[in-house]
Amino acid sequence: MSDSSDDDLYPEWVPYSKRKEWADVTPLAQDDGDYPVVAIAYSPKFREVYDYFRAILAKKEKSLRALGLIKDALRLNPANYTVWQYRRECLKDLNINLYDELDYIEFVIRDNPKNYQVWHHRRVIVEILMDPSNELGLTEAVLNMDAKNYHAWQHRQWVIRTYDLYENELTYVDKLIAEDIRNNSAWNQRFFVLRHFGFTPEVIQRELQYTMNRIRVVKNNESAWNFLRGLLKQSDGTLGQHSEVVDFIVELYANGSRSPYLVAFLIELYEEKCLQSVDDTSEQETYAKKVYSLCDDMSKKHDIIRRKYWQYIAERLHAKLEGRTP
Repeated sequence: MSDSSDDDLYPEWVPYSKRKEWADVTPLAQDDGDYPVVAIAYSPKFREVYDYFRAILAKKEKSLRALGLIKDALRLNPANYTVWQYRRECLKDLNINLYDELDYIEFVIRDNPKNYQVWHHRRVIVEILMDPSNELGLTEAVLNMDAKNYHAWQHRQWVIRTYDLYENELTYVDKLIAEDIRNNSAWNQRFFVLRHFGFTPEVIQRELQYTMNRIRVVKNNESAWNFLRGLLKQSDGTLGQHSEVVDFIVELYANGSRSPYLVAFLIELYEEKCLQSVDDTSEQETYAKKVYSLCDDMSKKHDIIRRKYWQYIAERLHAKLEGRTP
């Protein structure tokens, strides 16, 4: 591993081998074997820091100077799990103020917002302190930099679930969706919060209206369509259970929208109605023809890249209606 930013990280670097307080430590070189398949081009600075880290790790030294060395090691490679784990052991043995540690972790996270190891370290420290008071603010700041940062969302969901911080989350999610209606992470977070409170008939009705209003704004938004499907699956599991949703979908199509997500929804809706019309052959045939026609449109116009999938959907329905195994 070569780190071209070493000099930027350490403008006044003094090698450990020239520090009097480290004279009692013999650095421990990494053993790559006699014939390494791929020799990594470590910078001299990186190699020295980790040679000294391996030395203190081998002798299990837990001291303030060890913490300083660990910080250097993490600046050079903030994704090293072993270094983070040893830092936690040192913090515990030295009885370090963990609120200072939270400040340090926040600094690292802002520089490395997609680093799993530092988020895990943060979680462990919060668990020890049993204090989540800074976590929503931190994750919001990180999500302001990248609204779809998976690690920040994962941490936010963990802290909300663990410490029951659901109360104001829908307001936050509304803000994100207003800023970017296609933010799939925000739609997912909305579902996460609603699942906690429960999908009562009142909640489902409110959310159906909310989602349809958002689809009216941007019809080709996969996130909102997936959310709509998720809502409908919370009651009896069928897409046609709410007449207002069916009317909304049909109206969109009649007014010229050919969003592939809209057409896919219609295909599933008409297939559902077709299979439910077992006592009305004429109605069943009408819905089947709609499915075949829409599948053909998807395969040739709206979703060509998945044409074989839509051909399969049409063939599957045909086989079901003939009593064959699709």
